[in-house]
Amino acid sequence: MTTAEQLLVAQARRLGALDALLPAPAPPPLGAVVTAHGVDGPVVGVLVHIEHPPGSPARMWSATSVCELVPVLGGAAGDAMGALLARWRDRLPDLGLPATDSACVVSWPSRDVQVGGALLNHGFVPLSVLAVRVPAAAAPPEPDLVRRATLEDLDECVALALAEQSYSALVGGTVLRPNAAELKHTMLAGRLRRGEPIWVAERDGVVVGLAECGYSDAVPGSWTATRLLPGRWGYVNCTSVLPEARGQRVGRALMTHVHATFAAAGVRGSYLYYNPPNPLSSVFWPRQGYRPLWTVWEARPASALR
Repeated sequence: MTTAEQLLVAQARRLGALDALLPAPAPPPLGAVVTAHGVDGPVVGVLVHIEHPPGSPARMWSATSVCELVPVLGGAAGDAMGALLARWRDRLPDLGLPATDSACVVSWPSRDVQVGGALLNHGFVPLSVLAVRVPAAAAPPEPDLVRRATLEDLDECVALALAEQSYSALVGGTVLRPNAAELKHTMLAGRLRRGEPIWVAERDGVVVGLAECGYSDAVPGSWTATRLLPGRWGYVNCTSVLPEARGQRVGRALMTHVHATFAAAGVRGSYLYYNPPNPLSSVFWPRQGYRPLWTVWEARPASALR
């Protein structure tokens, strides 16, 4: 067994004891290998460079140029992570990342709090979390409030999605791009035409809330399988409520409907991303039964890595 394989086995054992909803660590992807020595011995990581081209939807929630570290720490924690980050920092000038619209990213299990100090010391902030919810009995839906969205709702859906993005951008969760309205319009129109699971909340003939959702299969080789246990999962992409309708149980009614639909489809659970600094989502999603599984740490721009 190679050193990397030994580290993966030890890492699976340690992280699995921290959180039973974590999948087994997958072999790291192809990329530039970084090695370091912690207190307990050598550790490795892989640097993956991602460029989101103009017009890419990913640019609405990500920097254009991203360097992501995939750590393989074995049974170690904070000291090993710190050693890897120091080696990454030393190599940063050679990576050619732009001075603006760039980021260094590390995704790591949320319950492994022992790595937090190392990441903070090197300039990272916990910008978003992948949160999960396992199926549970849902409250009865509010009658006649939530319905399936249609193409006739497209403009209202786009407006709600853009409002959510603008608010999230204030606390670092998304990136406002000049073509955001065009991208959202194209994406939502396509999803509505395909009959994907999108719901709206309507009161007195006015659309006041949106829940844009989907399904994802965590199968071997898929990105989802690196983050979630095997099986079919419901995915909540965007939930938005008009400011004047907040505090009136609209968001809860939407999610009650969504969760009931997911449960009827036999999903293993549901997941979403939210931004911890967001004072609305950081309260709302735990109340809906979601809890952090992975934390996405970012240093933005990339030169903020120290």
